[in-house]
Amino acid sequence: MKNYFALLLPLLGLDALWLGLVAKNFYRKYLGYLMAEKFLLWPAAIFYLLYAFGLLVFALLPALQERSVWGAVWRGALLGLIAYGTYDLTNQATMAKWPLIVTVVDLAWGALVSAIVCAAAYYLVTKI
Repeated sequence: MKNYFALLLPLLGLDALWLGLVAKNFYRKYLGYLMAEKFLLWPAAIFYLLYAFGLLVFALLPALQERSVWGAVWRGALLGLIAYGTYDLTNQATMAKWPLIVTVVDLAWGALVSAIVCAAAYYLVTKI
């Protein structure tokens, strides 16, 4: 359970900073025509709970078994690329006005945030 929360808490924090401060205007600029009037918490909560579990199973636990922070980093980055790519590349393929720049930025963010979160969780679990 501590391994799960070591992933979930940094993930929530970093993504909140990203969505709330860093990229807020970026998404509004490119996707404002698609954005809902009111944010729905429940789908976001389900995503973060599931995604943290995926990072745990596919990145952190194997890295802990290997005793390799780099295992956590590359597996986290790969899973982030795949997960965020699933969303963005599907939208790119099916939506008439989905901006390519959003796909590129989201794939980079997904890989980066997942790598950072897995590295942080690895250190939290092994050092504390």
